[in-house]
Amino acid sequence: MQKILILDFGSQYTQLIARRVRELNVYCEIVPYNKAPELTADIAGVILSGSPFSVRQKDALRLDLNQFAGKKPVLGVCYGAQLTADFFGGEVVQSEKREYGKAFIEQNATDDPFFKGISQKSQVWMSHGDTILHLPEQFEILAHTESIPVAAFKAKEGAFDQPYYCIQYHPEVYHSLEGFQMLRNFVLGICGCTGDWTPAHFIEQTVADLRQQVGDEHVIMALSGGVDSTVAAMLLHQAIGKNLFCFFVDNGLLRKNEFEEVLASYQGMGLNIKGVDAKNRFWDALKGQTDPEAKRKTIGRLFIEVFEDESKAHPEATFLGQGTIYPDVIESVSVHGPSVTIKSHHNVGGLPDRLKLKIVEPLRMLFKDEVRRVGREMGIPELILGRHPFPGPGLGIRILGEITPEKVRLLQDADAIYTAKLREYNLYNEVWQAGTILLPIQSVGVMGDERTYEQTVALRAVNSTDGMTAEWSRLPYEFLADVSTSIINQVRGINRVVYDISTKPPATIEWE
Repeated sequence: MQKILILDFGSQYTQLIARRVRELNVYCEIVPYNKAPELTADIAGVILSGSPFSVRQKDALRLDLNQFAGKKPVLGVCYGAQLTADFFGGEVVQSEKREYGKAFIEQNATDDPFFKGISQKSQVWMSHGDTILHLPEQFEILAHTESIPVAAFKAKEGAFDQPYYCIQYHPEVYHSLEGFQMLRNFVLGICGCTGDWTPAHFIEQTVADLRQQVGDEHVIMALSGGVDSTVAAMLLHQAIGKNLFCFFVDNGLLRKNEFEEVLASYQGMGLNIKGVDAKNRFWDALKGQTDPEAKRKTIGRLFIEVFEDESKAHPEATFLGQGTIYPDVIESVSVHGPSVTIKSHHNVGGLPDRLKLKIVEPLRMLFKDEVRRVGREMGIPELILGRHPFPGPGLGIRILGEITPEKVRLLQDADAIYTAKLREYNLYNEVWQAGTILLPIQSVGVMGDERTYEQTVALRAVNSTDGMTAEWSRLPYEFLADVSTSIINQVRGINRVVYDISTKPPATIEWE
């Protein structure tokens, strides 16, 4: 299988480069610059990412570029371009004229394959402080901007056995209007990739790999009802059938009727699955707890205990299935070292070691949007694939303060109305995530001739691509009015509804 190797020098945009390459139906992998593998036949090209560093710093991230130059087509992006110029003997300086934001490149040569189909003057996104004053003698200028003479350059004919291109802008970001076409020209044209890495191809290859990895052994897996764990389970199901055993836990903190609906979907998909009713066990353990972190730890600990209890019925299991996806993998092997905190509900809190299980992760090389595409190719119901992200601790962090069965009921009822109205108004797919929060606040109200003193809920809806940043969703006033009226009229115990208009940052998506 052809692939593009992306060497990560710490740029905030490195994952975005990978996503753009994947959009071309070409497989790619991100590796830290200092862990570059040997060049194998399946590597069709190499991309050097940007970086927050300057090549002029004493602690600059350096690499022997001779291990790639002339052996595979290379594209240096921003820092990758400056590193190239510096490494091969050019002159790079930290400039007072730092370029950041939109700029327009103008081509010096109009017939180069890298700029095939690109306007003579094209808008790009700059983000660099270093300036290349003089190119190494093996290279020549391809494009410039008003501010800098060297915006793009390449190796001269005959300098290397393979093409070597460099650009001082970011083609992967939205503001580089023709940047995707430039990447297409490099990946499909210059590197010669065929662009046949489709969801169907991924499924076929992954199922074959899983059969080889697992063989006749058994896998145990906890499903959350979410996209990642469901798609991972279905891939394993296709590979090993009944040798996969799954269970789905009702921790008393799911959405209204979610346990029954999702369990029925799983059974309809042919999964070998057991539903575990552990509501009271979780509620009892959470009694009296108000600190958000204490609640999270309790929920995580109990999940591990339930997992251990259920696994005792399957001593034949030697593998633990997980829905780990590529951003989790990248984070754990980043340029700056392993991340300090890894979400326990993604990594099941050390269970593999405690239960002496090997790990199998069918999705570890996919981004979230790719997971959904694979799920659709496999025929997984949209009820699961199209669901909004839901926190691992569930409603436990959407009930501020102590958790009680009555508060869970109030929040489930209110949230069900909110979700139903989003679908009714065709807004559900317009927002990235929506949820209802039960506040530890009571307020005075009047219903009929009676004075009430009841609970308050906050509605939250955000637009985002990855959850790292988020804008509050501009939902129509008539929709919000309808939701508020419906919740107050139908959920006894709630008499006030507010809407959260905070962005992330500084606020977070969840309240706890």
